[in-house]
Amino acid sequence: MAYEITATRKRPQSFGELAGQEFVSATLKASIETGRIAHAYLFSGPRGCGKTSTARILAKSLNCERGPSANPCGTCDSCVSITRGAALDVIEIDGASNTSVENIRQIKDEVLFPPNSSSYKIYIIDEVHMLSNSAFNALLKTIEEPPPYIVFIFATTELHKVPATIKSRCQQFSFRLIPLDTIRERLAEAATDLGIKADDDALLWIAREATGSLRDAYTLFDQVAAFSNGHINAASIRDKLGLVGTERMAAMMELCVNGKRMEALELLDSILDGGVSVEQFTMDAVSYARSLLLYASGVRKEALLGLPIASFPASVTQAIRAPALERMLADLFALHRDMRYSVNPRWELDLAIARLCSIRDYVPASQLAQAIAAIKENLASGAVFPERIAQSQPSSGFKEAMGNAFPGHDSLASVHATMQTAKANHGQKPISRQAAAVADSDDELLSDSPSSGSESTPTSGDELSAVKRSVCSSLAKQHVVLSMCLDRTGPWEYEGDKIIIPCENGYDASTVLSDSAIVVKRVTEILGRPIKVEPRTKDTLPQKKNTEPLATDTNSDQDDESPIDPVAIVEKVFRGRRLDNGKPEPSGSNGG
Repeated sequence: MAYEITATRKRPQSFGELAGQEFVSATLKASIETGRIAHAYLFSGPRGCGKTSTARILAKSLNCERGPSANPCGTCDSCVSITRGAALDVIEIDGASNTSVENIRQIKDEVLFPPNSSSYKIYIIDEVHMLSNSAFNALLKTIEEPPPYIVFIFATTELHKVPATIKSRCQQFSFRLIPLDTIRERLAEAATDLGIKADDDALLWIAREATGSLRDAYTLFDQVAAFSNGHINAASIRDKLGLVGTERMAAMMELCVNGKRMEALELLDSILDGGVSVEQFTMDAVSYARSLLLYASGVRKEALLGLPIASFPASVTQAIRAPALERMLADLFALHRDMRYSVNPRWELDLAIARLCSIRDYVPASQLAQAIAAIKENLASGAVFPERIAQSQPSSGFKEAMGNAFPGHDSLASVHATMQTAKANHGQKPISRQAAAVADSDDELLSDSPSSGSESTPTSGDELSAVKRSVCSSLAKQHVVLSMCLDRTGPWEYEGDKIIIPCENGYDASTVLSDSAIVVKRVTEILGRPIKVEPRTKDTLPQKKNTEPLATDTNSDQDDESPIDPVAIVEKVFRGRRLDNGKPEPSGSNGG
């Protein structure tokens, strides 16, 4: 007997044998049992999912000698002839090779004649989207009002190319991709029928490569069975088809995660020397990284992972987290895109593997931003680090970042301990680095300030004097005018929870007020806590009570009741002087 391929030998012969299309089979069976048979059907879906097989089963159900029946016998002359493709009343047409109007006119002439020996004359047109627009237009009237004994069954993989006028005249059925578990079960049955031993991981690989198409799975199964010598296993598939293999890919990922760059590059060289192409290695790496990401996210369903759970070493799954795996997968996708325009794809792959060896040092931007925000907040407020942050176990990349930002510290816990020590040595709150620098330069230590609202003097005048000098010096380069106005101010004082800045005149006060945000930011950095500032002119400052009489200005020739001289105000604000003191120039200056 001639050899028959698995896809033909395992073709379903009844609705019950359809794989993964329960909705379609249930609907068609119900319509046949109730006698509600449409004159046109449109089956759409991916390749190899059972569209043509369903059309043949429907034809057998309608023309069975015991029917129409939802369960055709499969033994009568009509069923046998349809199975063999020799039925006179079931005409299968390839739409890709019969696209012209002349072919459709031939169908229009044939439908006038009733079936020879069956109940229905059935036309199965495969790949119907390949028909021309003229052919579709010629078919419209025929499928809209055909004779009662005519049934059209259209099948297509590209539904969007079928005109809406055709769709509206047909009952549409959308076929779905077949689940991976279903394909693996059908492959196991096929292996049992052939007397071939097949490992589960090998069948899982075949089912995954089929991407939802049972026909593709059967085709690949026949190819693998041809060189497996009665035993289908992953090792034979890897060697004969030039694949990387799960074991070697797991070893490669383990080396990358552990940062062993030299060993990883040597393993890559040995894999490529074994006949694996650069493109194939990249695709296998992408597939494995995707499965590893799903596993790290908590997925344990092998049908979704695409690999057995034993394919993921514990040394890899425990050492790397989902964000780093996302970065790894993104880098591999970028590698696949870049190889198309690369000078040498092998060099691109070497570079990608070398970079993957540093994947454990990767710190997500969101995690780094949160850590920096927490550090800044706690340094500014002097509060104790939250235990959740202080006791966290950061990655090696985060440790390196902490070491650069805080020499001598490799984790938040060590920074936390240092702050606690500073707090114990200096009282309520730790002193910021800026304040300590000011204190060192002035040979004085800034005392700690209690919480806002305290009635006691928060800090001494000497400290505020040091703060003033520090603010003026730090603003001297970028904010020259503001620095000069602050330098002319009088001694700063506390008033509740804010600092009062006495200004010489209204111009200085308005300048400080307009740039108060800059001053507040600088003072907050120095004192290590948020605080407000308020500029005031001398005439708005509260007058202090003094028992001694005020000294009179001997140079002034005006009393308190004298009117205000506007020129004198301008002289005071801009520190100028009158050129002629208000006196006219003497006459006769020309020497006459």
